[in-house]
Amino acid sequence: MRVCAVALAVLFVAGVAAEAKKPKKKKAYDLNANPLAGVQSKQPDKELYDKAMTAMKKGRYDVARLDLQTLLNTYPESEYRMRAKLSVGDTWFREGGSAALTQAEAEYKDFITFFPDAPEAAEAQMKVADIYYQQMAKPDRDYTDTQQAEQEYRNMINMFPDSTLVPRAKQRLRDVQEVLAEREAEIGFFYESRDNINAAIARLETVSDTYPLYSKSDQVLIGIGDAYTLEAHNIQVSPRVAGALRERLVAIYQDKAAQAYDKVITRYPMYPHVEDARDRLVAMNRPIPEPTEAAVAESDAEVRSHEALRFTDTLIGVIRHGPTVVEAVHVGEPTLTDPHRVFAPDITNENVALFNSATNPGKSPAAITATPTGANEPPRSDQPSQAPLQMEAPPAGGTGVGAEILSAPTAPAGPAADPNALVKPVGPVSTALPAAEAPAVAPAQVNDVKPGEAPQPSAADAKSKKKPKADLSDESSSKKKKKKGLGKLNPF
Repeated sequence: MRVCAVALAVLFVAGVAAEAKKPKKKKAYDLNANPLAGVQSKQPDKELYDKAMTAMKKGRYDVARLDLQTLLNTYPESEYRMRAKLSVGDTWFREGGSAALTQAEAEYKDFITFFPDAPEAAEAQMKVADIYYQQMAKPDRDYTDTQQAEQEYRNMINMFPDSTLVPRAKQRLRDVQEVLAEREAEIGFFYESRDNINAAIARLETVSDTYPLYSKSDQVLIGIGDAYTLEAHNIQVSPRVAGALRERLVAIYQDKAAQAYDKVITRYPMYPHVEDARDRLVAMNRPIPEPTEAAVAESDAEVRSHEALRFTDTLIGVIRHGPTVVEAVHVGEPTLTDPHRVFAPDITNENVALFNSATNPGKSPAAITATPTGANEPPRSDQPSQAPLQMEAPPAGGTGVGAEILSAPTAPAGPAADPNALVKPVGPVSTALPAAEAPAVAPAQVNDVKPGEAPQPSAADAKSKKKPKADLSDESSSKKKKKKGLGKLNPF
């Protein structure tokens, strides 16, 4: 353990010494510098502005904001009012913290609203994007701030294409897209390790289409080719697929894998994993394409612009909150508009179409699609059933349930009856209702009590009479017997 500790200390000191000897690059755009520092003026508004800049440099941000607000309120026609308004946002930006950065964003947005044509508007939009750039998390963490930073840098480039800050915004946009691409690629490789092929292909194709300047684009394309190769292998070993159909599907998926491997060689010929793509094409007995000179020059410039990941970067990256973007490219045009994102259901639908085309090789994809069923045909299993028609309101005098009752034709009554009627009437020919009969006469009441007999008491009278009390003198009861001696202690 002592040897390991000493070795780590030596490596750390060597890395710090190498970093110290390395000449520092001069910042081309220092947004924290005072642009009016060289202006020599004794005007009161200029002195207030210089006083605020001095206070902000010393970390007294509340004092700086007070001086700037005094300048804006006292000298509304000052030539330094735009710079003072922008500096109010700078005080919140340099103060830091979640609440302060939110206030800084609001100040910058107000400046762009009030002075949209001023040269400082591009600087305000740049600082809005920098707010989210500072709050970016690692690729495996929440990426909300990273997405917002990408959108703000795109807005800056599109809104102010002639600004001198555009090169800096493009480089920041490449850094942000490096983080987003790293996140999508990690998710895609995770799905591929779990044999979730459709989800893996969807994620990796999104990276390849949206972020072509990603530093590991060659690995992404090889991952796509390996996923299609695994799909072909699954079809090859599946016992439920017929022989001819199996061969056609395997050929289709191998063609897709070969296209991904070919793109590695033709688009990224100077990247480190080109030889892996060549070996896979040789194993598949496919021809190896040759990249053009322009592709070789473009790929070489991208590789040379990558910065190597040093030991200090890895060590500090474990501690710091934000991501490490030293591997991002410094050349090429970043993507300003996202293409259509690929989802796993899209890959599933594509596999279904490939299966149908392999099942019917002589038919076009339009002929393979299911045709709707007729009116009197049962619903097909390859097409969802149609929704029932909406019922209309019943006519006046109808049934009230929105449907009309149809009856079969019957033969008319009387001698003119049709012998060819579908349903003949059953029962009497006459349909007239009989006349209403009078109710029967009620029988006379009979008195059951004969003369000279006493009437029998009714049930109500019987209930009203009191029943005689029972003789309980012979029954034993604990209430009447007095307990004696120890029996008084017995509760029962």
